[in-house]
Amino acid sequence: MDDTNVIGAGGLHDEVLSAPVAMEYSPTWLYSVVDVSRVSTVAIAMALIVYGSFRSTGVDTQVEDVKETQDGFGVHTLNLSHALLLPLGASLSLLIMFLFFDHLQMIFAIIIAGLATLAFAFLLLPLCQRIVTMVTSNQQKVSLGYLGRHTPAEMLSFLMSSGIVLVWVLTGHWLLMDALATGLCVTMIAYVRLPSLKVSTLLLFGLLIYDIFWVFFSSYVFKTNVMVRVATRQAANPLGFLAQKLNLRGVMRDSPKLSLPAKLVFPSFNNAGHYNMLGLGDIVMPGLLLCFLFRYDRQKRETSLDNSTLGTDQSTVVPPTSAISRIRYFHCSLIGYCLGLITATVCSELSKSAQPALLYLVPFTLLPLIIMAYAKGDLRRMWTEPFSVPTVHSDPKPGAYAI
Repeated sequence: MDDTNVIGAGGLHDEVLSAPVAMEYSPTWLYSVVDVSRVSTVAIAMALIVYGSFRSTGVDTQVEDVKETQDGFGVHTLNLSHALLLPLGASLSLLIMFLFFDHLQMIFAIIIAGLATLAFAFLLLPLCQRIVTMVTSNQQKVSLGYLGRHTPAEMLSFLMSSGIVLVWVLTGHWLLMDALATGLCVTMIAYVRLPSLKVSTLLLFGLLIYDIFWVFFSSYVFKTNVMVRVATRQAANPLGFLAQKLNLRGVMRDSPKLSLPAKLVFPSFNNAGHYNMLGLGDIVMPGLLLCFLFRYDRQKRETSLDNSTLGTDQSTVVPPTSAISRIRYFHCSLIGYCLGLITATVCSELSKSAQPALLYLVPFTLLPLIIMAYAKGDLRRMWTEPFSVPTVHSDPKPGAYAI
């Protein structure tokens, strides 16, 4: 890749937004903002958050169906300690990649390729289920020894995902890298849970401070912007390394270096040779908050429907319907996320310097949410125990279930 416009590239540990190189100040910045690649970046990021949140409900259903194996099913809920320590861990991982990338690049490439294979298999699973259903009605799990028990659709999705990863390693094409990155995004949003608004707020503000420090102040310590440096580095090809060790001359002699799928990359249509990048951290971290809101809206809607089916039961207080009560928290923050990305892009083009994307995404997603939750009377519940079932008393106090 020649030149890159980085928007939060680098996954969970790199959320940077930088302007194009050597672009003179003129109204042409507007054309750069509305570049098809930038518009596609915003649209795909939003689509991944929506789809990841939708898939999370399916994961919840699977866990409920196999409660005896819930502990090892893969769903992970972040607690207060995780929210406080994750920014420190992200800083440490970023520093390790910056200082020791040349020595550990092969390990990084192999680990990320393995994770990408599993994540993209999860992304392909619904498609494979449809394919298998058209061929056979047998959906029973098959034992694979130490690999556990899996359905034919799961095995097919894994084989297809492995093939795509192999082609990516052989070619290093940016489109395949994007495909694997989308799988990582959807999987992390679907399997990682934020239990409350309190944990969500602490996590996002901690990452915001981390983001600001490494974007604005890392150059004073390390003489270069650490985030941009890590985001744009390429790893050696594992197959080329293996061929070299086995003295297989002519095999993978010109193996391409790999840009790791910790970001989405789109070629610019206005500037040939330029690429726009969006780091997975700028999708996953706000995406976890939006997934939390998606699940909360869903539970609240189900509770409201259950109350409405009770009809004239005097023991239940049915909340009054109002205009603000019909607005979903998920929709509100999703619009805020879109506006945050657009604002970050505009500020990048105007300042012509690296900008921490979470500086815009966090307030644009959190502030409208908190204001709306306060107006609806849900803020206290969302802050501590959003998924607890309210106790219905025989003589409830007025406003106990106010929206």
